[in-house]
Amino acid sequence: MRGSDQGTGSMFSYVDIEARVPADHPLRLIRRVVNDALASLDGAFEALYADTGRPSIAPEKLLRGSLLQAFYSVRSERQLMEQLDYNLLFRWFVGLGVDDPVWDHSTYSRNRDRLLEGEIARKFLKAIVAHAEVAPLLSDDHFSVDGTMINAWASIKSLVPREDADEPPPDDGGSPPGTEAVADDAGGTQQDNDGEGAMTTTGQQAEQQVTTTPPTAVASAGRNAMVDFHGQKRSNATHVSTTDPEARLYRKGRGKEARLAFIGHALAENRHGLIVEATLTTATGTAERDAAVDLVVDHSPGSSRQLTLGGDKGYDTRELVDDLRALCVTPHVAQNTSGRRSAIDARTTRHPGYATSQCRRKLIEEAFGWGKTIGGLARPMLQGVNRLRHAFTFTMAAYNLIRLPKLIGAAA
Repeated sequence: MRGSDQGTGSMFSYVDIEARVPADHPLRLIRRVVNDALASLDGAFEALYADTGRPSIAPEKLLRGSLLQAFYSVRSERQLMEQLDYNLLFRWFVGLGVDDPVWDHSTYSRNRDRLLEGEIARKFLKAIVAHAEVAPLLSDDHFSVDGTMINAWASIKSLVPREDADEPPPDDGGSPPGTEAVADDAGGTQQDNDGEGAMTTTGQQAEQQVTTTPPTAVASAGRNAMVDFHGQKRSNATHVSTTDPEARLYRKGRGKEARLAFIGHALAENRHGLIVEATLTTATGTAERDAAVDLVVDHSPGSSRQLTLGGDKGYDTRELVDDLRALCVTPHVAQNTSGRRSAIDARTTRHPGYATSQCRRKLIEEAFGWGKTIGGLARPMLQGVNRLRHAFTFTMAAYNLIRLPKLIGAAA
């Protein structure tokens, strides 16, 4: 019999929102782990808020909402508030009832900025990997490290000579009659990496000046002026972005164009490729190597166990290898034999564990790939190192969480 197309017109609903979510939905396990991790951060949350005043959005709800943005590729806070208004699954995960009003997107963003002060993203990541159901999945002795380029939310057209960085931009109407603006002719070379992502120039070489032919004059000034950049080269020593002054020109391989970017760094364990430490820094020629030591120290300070650290050949430098060995870490990095002697010799490569580390280290690329295609790291709409560090670290924590339903289910 054909069913009726008439609406029920019911004014009230007596079905609990908890009953609307299937019992085997992956978000159920994720929410349980997230709630346990957030409960362990209660003291950190308490330190960020005053004892008096008007109640703000609960930090637990802010973080659960940010996780939904990463899980479902929600591109903005405005769209997230729209989804929370009618999506029962989103309301259940965040902790809103069916009749609870959603927040204004600008209020949500301002409240979330408070979490930057207490490094909540890093503490949240540490709480996830220390969870009773997650810790048994991790390797205690074998790790991998890598870095990835994170594009800045700034256009290459925002670069101006450093001496002009403090001047206000001209009006969009153009220059006064009879005047014209000429682009700067300062030049510079950018960092050059090989196919593995390994650095082949030093930080000093990346700032070296080169001579170039002066570019042609622009037709008119203004924020969106027509500018001919052909023949003009700029470097981080001579130019700065007015949109994001902390962004740096960086390129990730031979023949690649230079972009305004930052570098995200992650330390992964080698059993399942889960991220145990993450950070983000400005883009320099030595950023990945400097961050590798910091990540190891942060994860295992003063360890007396002999750890292993896998990495690509960008980490094959004498200074880094010596620093890692001083920290009781065996550097299982790929040998870089392009025009120089590798710091890794047969004392390391003859062991079977070296080949295993070289194979397992590539698991970290899955976290970077997921973060850029799903988690919103392809080009985050954020400016500044602190904001981007929070977003990058939090996205790595979200990557760990989406892996848990299958990993914990397989272990059970």
